[in-house]
Amino acid sequence: MPGEIPLIGERFPEMEVVTDKGKLRLPDDFKGKWFVLFSHPADFTPVCTTEFVAFAKRYEEFKKLNTELIGLSVDSVYSHIKWKEWIREKLGVEIPFPIIADPQGSVARKLGMLHAESPTHTVRAVFIVDGNGVIRAILYYPMELGRLVDEILRMVLALQLSDKYKRAVPANWPYSEVVGEDLIVPPASTVEEAEWRLKEAPYECLDWWFCHDKPVKDEEVAKAKEILGRATGGKVELKA
Repeated sequence: MPGEIPLIGERFPEMEVVTDKGKLRLPDDFKGKWFVLFSHPADFTPVCTTEFVAFAKRYEEFKKLNTELIGLSVDSVYSHIKWKEWIREKLGVEIPFPIIADPQGSVARKLGMLHAESPTHTVRAVFIVDGNGVIRAILYYPMELGRLVDEILRMVLALQLSDKYKRAVPANWPYSEVVGEDLIVPPASTVEEAEWRLKEAPYECLDWWFCHDKPVKDEEVAKAKEILGRATGGKVELKA
């Protein structure tokens, strides 16, 4: 049932937005592509600057997943342009993706980005939208906590693999404490299928409702491990 703000599984609301790279019509301008729309409280703030550098350094990885990035804050286009210049001059990083200018907060209110923490500045919201314009994931971070951008990248990869293989993705994948690098097979929907799974199914089953296999390619698993390895400094240690 539709809510006051867009929800997971709903189509991203149609809107025209103004960015430092011109006007965009969402989600239509990205038809056939995924996009990650993320808000930040304000330009020229330390945590937001670290986030934009992190997103910029992973921009090509997002693009390889057919995914574009779009920033948003309540600042003006002129502020976005000047902030990008500052990041390029001081930190040597080019910010290649557009930033929505939302000085009246109309887009932020429509997307539920203004919380009790501040009535005028957005929290750190993330919307992951697929190529059909459907919202696949929503994240909210408080103002004082920067996002783990590699986890957002892993989420896009995992959602795309879920679509591709018709499987669910377990916790901590591809380092699941229960199924390792495998994905989860959808539960049986009939008694006959449940019995077949326990006797003849071509995948491993802990029970009729908990089966798993590894349809993913080695390079897809390796990419997920690369992302998580970078996020953990190259070392992943998970104990059962």
